[in-house]
Amino acid sequence: MSEAASQAGAGTLSTALLQAATWHRAIAGRRRYALAAGLGLLAALALPPLHVLPVLLIVFPGLVWLLDGATSTRQAFMLAWSFAIGYFAAGLYWVGIAMTVDFARFGWFIPFSTLGLSIGLGLFPALTIAAAWRLGWHGPARIPLLAAAWVLAELLRGFVLTGFPWNLLGTVWAFHPLPQQLAAVTGVWGLSVITLLAAAAPALLADRGSASAGRRSALWVIGIAYGLLALMLAFGALRLVSAPAPTTEGDGPRLRVVQASIPQAEKWVGALRPVHVERQIALSQRPGFTDIDLVIWPETAVPYYLNREPAVRQRLAAAAPPNGFLLTGSIELERTADSTDVYNALFALDPVGNIVASYRKFHLVPFGEYVPFRDVLPMDKITAGKQDFTPGPGLTSSLTIGTLPAASALICYEIIFSGRVTAAGEPRPGWLLNLTNDAWFGHSSGPYQHFASAKLRSIEEGLPLVRAANNGISAVVDGYGRVLGRLGLDAVDTLDVNLPPSLAPTPYAVIGRWAVAILLALLVLWHLVLRSKPERSCG
Repeated sequence: MSEAASQAGAGTLSTALLQAATWHRAIAGRRRYALAAGLGLLAALALPPLHVLPVLLIVFPGLVWLLDGATSTRQAFMLAWSFAIGYFAAGLYWVGIAMTVDFARFGWFIPFSTLGLSIGLGLFPALTIAAAWRLGWHGPARIPLLAAAWVLAELLRGFVLTGFPWNLLGTVWAFHPLPQQLAAVTGVWGLSVITLLAAAAPALLADRGSASAGRRSALWVIGIAYGLLALMLAFGALRLVSAPAPTTEGDGPRLRVVQASIPQAEKWVGALRPVHVERQIALSQRPGFTDIDLVIWPETAVPYYLNREPAVRQRLAAAAPPNGFLLTGSIELERTADSTDVYNALFALDPVGNIVASYRKFHLVPFGEYVPFRDVLPMDKITAGKQDFTPGPGLTSSLTIGTLPAASALICYEIIFSGRVTAAGEPRPGWLLNLTNDAWFGHSSGPYQHFASAKLRSIEEGLPLVRAANNGISAVVDGYGRVLGRLGLDAVDTLDVNLPPSLAPTPYAVIGRWAVAILLALLVLWHLVLRSKPERSCG
């Protein structure tokens, strides 16, 4: 291509970007909020399982330009809120599918569970982005400020009101372990920062500042954003090249993950409960059973109060290998003189049916396992039974089963909380164990998003992950996030693998969420440096 043609192409692109930016900034009335919501909806295409990353180069510049046109903090808040509502509504639509399992009782709750959740979660980025706009939405400095606001919102929604850190922006890279390796240093937060910087920085190409210093600053921001993206990919490549080859036949204990794919609508039907148990026992006893050290069933695989059912435990002993154990999810009932408590729990049984270890879930799902504000909300929880579950004591220690390496037990979405998947101040476990039941969500994005978050925890902690899901996705993942074995949605099968070794503690395993504070401090410092430049125009 000739130099003249190159310049003409660059000019055409520059003109197109300027026209797009001008249109976004000028749009008024309710249309601006509808456009923001539409951009948020589009952004969700980059999430698992689709991973359409190029859409981020459309939506985040669009958000930047819309915020450029805001004339008040209130407008900035409403624009960011509209964008976030669209993002969460498209990314979390599958939550409503859980209500269809018992549509007669909970169908009315579908719009509240999807749109209501999106509205609530959207408040976090709305508040942080509005605050960022208020602090100084000028020139190239607004790009690192937007990244800081977005990641701060991701952090806050991880613990406010029990937390729901689903679909963090860094999960868009879950299609391959290479771009995710940075999580071993910064956690998923570093991936979110670099993703947003690279997606939003091209918005600066449409800035109309006349000063050459401003143009240079814009090009520097774009160059740094894409330089960081290149470094992220290079780091991932180097880390994987230097890693041992992935294998399912190591020296670790032999595990068998059982996936029975029991339909959720049938799971708690009284006459079918023994059938479900027998189905899982039969799968557990497939050829090679005597060589297994630990058979693993998913969350609530045993539909009984297992601690109060000695006859059931004796039958389950048939699923424990002769020299090993059965680990299964179940429900636990505990009565005292003052209370009756029900727990979502897991139990390890020996070959004669004795309980040798147990764990109680502590991070309960609102409306699924308990009803918040029950005194004023006239509804039952979604899961079986009238009584709310009681939260367990939390991650106080690792789960020890015989001579097997100690495990960090996590039930259902306890695995999505970055930096909170091992017991603080306790000896480091040898692996992460995640029992879940994603049958509630059918063939939707939900199970894929759940699995994407779980894989990131492996990379962050440098620990292998064993995941047993009722209807999938069950898998074994090594400490580099590489999938060694996997059972897809609705597969009825078993997965046999030797437990991969743990890696040395990663930097993130050592510093945990302090990584977020470091990232935020660097972004704010970068913002302040850019603000000190003379050119601040953004159009």
